[in-house]
Amino acid sequence: MAYIPRLKEEYKGRVIAALTEEFGYKNVMQVPKLEKIVVSRGVGAAVSDKKLVDYAVEELTKITGQKAVATISKKDVASFKLRKGMPIGAKVTLRGERMYEFLDRLITSSLPRVRDFSGIKSTGFDGRGNYNLGVLEQIIFPEIDIDKVNKIAGFDITFVTSAETDKEAKALLAELGLPFKKN
Repeated sequence: MAYIPRLKEEYKGRVIAALTEEFGYKNVMQVPKLEKIVVSRGVGAAVSDKKLVDYAVEELTKITGQKAVATISKKDVASFKLRKGMPIGAKVTLRGERMYEFLDRLITSSLPRVRDFSGIKSTGFDGRGNYNLGVLEQIIFPEIDIDKVNKIAGFDITFVTSAETDKEAKALLAELGLPFKKN
């Protein structure tokens, strides 16, 4: 029998029923779902040191369990000494089972390791049902060995959902287990 991530089973079993009850969907296909998670990191100092992008790619690969790619600049910016085509960051797009595994690890082991953690802000929605979360330190992930980190840096996590509104997206993410702050 094939392995199915815990959160995927929970989505199919409990979350669909809860969202259908809350929003009154007529069809299972109307229920919003998590489509992908994008983990990205900008490395501004990469203009002077190209190895920093390699470190960022390596760390994102360890954290997500999927090979990260370097992102390149799209245009020249003279004030930053930046040329078109230079590597300036790293990103990973997670879908399917790896996405659910990453979300499970984020909720159960990484977010509780944040200092003075009281929940994540609910202001990161973009109006189209997507949620952005900024992580200040990569060392909250157990995959990162703190002794081998050359610089503490943060990154962004974007949750792309099929929800039409922010209210539906927040309900979906809260049902999946993201700990939003109580207002």
